[in-house]
Amino acid sequence: MADRITVIGWDGTPLTEAAAGALAGATLVAGAPYQLNALPVPATAERIGLADLRTAARRLAEHRGTAVVVAEGDPGFFGVVRTLRRPEFGLELEVLPAVSSVAAAFARAGMAWEDAQVVSVHGGRLRRAANICRAHPKVAVLTTADAGPSELALMLRGVPRTFVVCEGIGTPEEDVTVLDSERVPDHDWREPNVVLVIGGGPQPGEEAAGWLAGRPLGFPGPDRGWALPRGAYAGADAGARRATALPSHVRALALARLAPVPGDLVWTVGAGDGALAVETAGFGAAVVAVEPDRAACARISANARRRGVEVETVPGEPADVLGGLPEPDAVAVESGGADVVREVVARRPERLVAVAGSLAESGEIHRILTSAGYRTDGVLLQSAPLTADPDAAAGATLGRADYTLLIWAEQPD
Repeated sequence: MADRITVIGWDGTPLTEAAAGALAGATLVAGAPYQLNALPVPATAERIGLADLRTAARRLAEHRGTAVVVAEGDPGFFGVVRTLRRPEFGLELEVLPAVSSVAAAFARAGMAWEDAQVVSVHGGRLRRAANICRAHPKVAVLTTADAGPSELALMLRGVPRTFVVCEGIGTPEEDVTVLDSERVPDHDWREPNVVLVIGGGPQPGEEAAGWLAGRPLGFPGPDRGWALPRGAYAGADAGARRATALPSHVRALALARLAPVPGDLVWTVGAGDGALAVETAGFGAAVVAVEPDRAACARISANARRRGVEVETVPGEPADVLGGLPEPDAVAVESGGADVVREVVARRPERLVAVAGSLAESGEIHRILTSAGYRTDGVLLQSAPLTADPDAAAGATLGRADYTLLIWAEQPD
């Protein structure tokens, strides 16, 4: 292998003394074409590109001499270091970082970024990156040539966001453009660029900053936890009807079967007052809540704000609106029964849970799912509230029993 491999992070500013010395003594230099042309690479040094990083790593392992790898910004932050450090290549590295492109982008925008999510679309992850932008109010996106600002904005069509597009950071052509997401696809963007996607839910206050980087998952609102009592999701005003949240124990099981994670998009159909939608969003997933009752949609939004998460509400009957929604990873059918399940299955989500109104309907839902190739199971959940009663022999009494039929399914591996 090479006698020494130095990874230099370059942000367009003059090289440090250590970086300049390593480059001057290199017998092999790897980097992007614009970097190799802009930096003082020794005339006698072999030059290789980084378009295929694994191929470059194998060449570095074979090289006898002093090698330098030039990367953008901080090569240990969504950079080349992770791949070069893989055991299969056996490389030992000295890393000389510069300011990361994400830090530079937020600096150009004049924004703090310890509360931001940072995602990369490399490896075909544009859809999952877009879902992070749906779920969080401040996201930095590291783009690629075929998945840039325009493609990201199209994935977020209908979701109001502000794009801060930082082009050519660290180059003489550096430019920063601020646009509404709807206008982003009208432009041609230069590489490399970093996109800051801003908007949506509440920004953390001062009390939430200063000790934990990244927007924390879970519930930053006043009521921590999940599977809370129905009363936690009451209507937005005292005159509202009783909340239509699923019972807490049903929500707990539904969440376990939905298994929401950051990057997922989850539909909740017939969302009622949004308890399941809000708790799903608390796990970091993007959530679209479909509810025919516009007053209930307002309550969903109010509950989401109170809990410090973002839920996109879509008013309308499922038959009218599901066809226009982005592709889901998981779906909860809280009401609507077999007809809605049939429509949802046509979109092939990985996971699905459905509430059935009767044993007959649960059987029909089970047949729909198994016929579509899903692994399917279900349970009849029965619960009764336990109330303290000093006059009772046992010291407590049971309230009226509640029954829920829950079906769940997942695509086979």
